[in-house]
Amino acid sequence: MVCRDLVEAVTAYIEGEMSPEDRARFDEHLAACDGCTTYLAQIRETIRLAGTLDPETLPAEQRVALQGVFRAWAAER
Repeated sequence: MVCRDLVEAVTAYIEGEMSPEDRARFDEHLAACDGCTTYLAQIRETIRLAGTLDPETLPAEQRVALQGVFRAWAAER
């Protein structure tokens, strides 16, 4: 597995949706790549922090900005 493949598969990895073989390849790559290990940690931290957001207390400006990011991401898919 190369770094690009790992980045594309990180959601499946985190959500436990990989085959055992793909997960083993992913883990093997992580063991040898500090950059991807850091990337995975950043994604996990982002998920953790996003889970603490309360839409009712989020300022409207920030809510609109986040919605724009999500819409742009969805449009790329």
